Amino acid sequence: MTNPVLKYLGNNHFLTTLIVLAVLWLAVELKELLIIIFISYIIMAALFPFSDFLTRKHIPKVLSVLILYLIIITVLVLLIFPLVPFTISQIQLLFNSFPKYIDQVAKIPNLRIDQSSVNNFFKTDINLIGTNALNITGSIFSGIFSVFTVLIISFYLMLEKETLTKQLITLFPKKYQENALTTITQIDSKIGLWLRAQLVFSFAIGVITWGGLAILGLPFALPLGLITGLMEIIPIIGVIISAALAVIVALTISPGLAVSVIVFYLLLQVIKNNIAFPRIMQKAVGLNPIVIILGILIATKFLGIIGALIAIPLITVILIIIKSLKPSY
Repeated sequence: MTNPVLKYLGNNHFLTTLIVLAVLWLAVELKELLIIIFISYIIMAALFPFSDFLTRKHIPKVLSVLILYLIIITVLVLLIFPLVPFTISQIQLLFNSFPKYIDQVAKIPNLRIDQSSVNNFFKTDINLIGTNALNITGSIFSGIFSVFTVLIISFYLMLEKETLTKQLITLFPKKYQENALTTITQIDSKIGLWLRAQLVFSFAIGVITWGGLAILGLPFALPLGLITGLMEIIPIIGVIISAALAVIVALTISPGLAVSVIVFYLLLQVIKNNIAFPRIMQKAVGLNPIVIILGILIATKFLGIIGALIAIPLITVILIIIKSLKPSY
């Protein structure tokens, strides 16, 4: 039997349009909160299979989630957090040295560079970008409190996943509930697989880049490797930016080293794109490169750096929902 409310909205296009516009307006006004919830959901989707595995081993659900979080917090406290100050100092030193590198590159024969413009970019625009990134990040993750908020929300999402899924499905008419459950399951699976794969590949690419650039004798191999690993989460665009930074540094030493760095990055991408990465990421999201680029640009325009980071999972969710609606046409 058709829901009378849905039937009425279907016949009243004006009211439906007003509701859609109101929802869009509300989403814009609450975008920071919605981003926090979405990031919490992504974390939940990535971690849930592990907690579900422990639960199937007859470990209480609360304890299985707590064990998982305890492992993650232990790794962060013992391995990640101690490296943060050193990492930040190395990256700052790298960017502070860039005007000097640009000066040296500009002196290379037959290479025309508007030195004053580039120097001005690194002295002003980079600082502006950094300030904007800090402001955006600060507005969404205002310190440790907001980080804990994300962790707490994802914690409860894992605990109540089955209950929340059942409640969400009941919002649909009975004949659509099975399709809704399939859609939710697909979203959970793809988003979770995307984040797990992305973290593994980002770490691997960062370590390999650090080692490769160090072997080539390039200064700042560690921060360049870290930047490459972090930028790996932004498909296509990220590797171009990180490779460009490394090539600029290499040009200050010799054109031959710059060529070696270019070859290294090309080989790295060829190996990555032809072995495991496409199989996993294609299974996870399966997006066309053009869709990825446009999605990242649009998300960055509206949400800044955070938008670039969540663009792929957001597009994936939207496409899965659109595909699930096709049978109902």
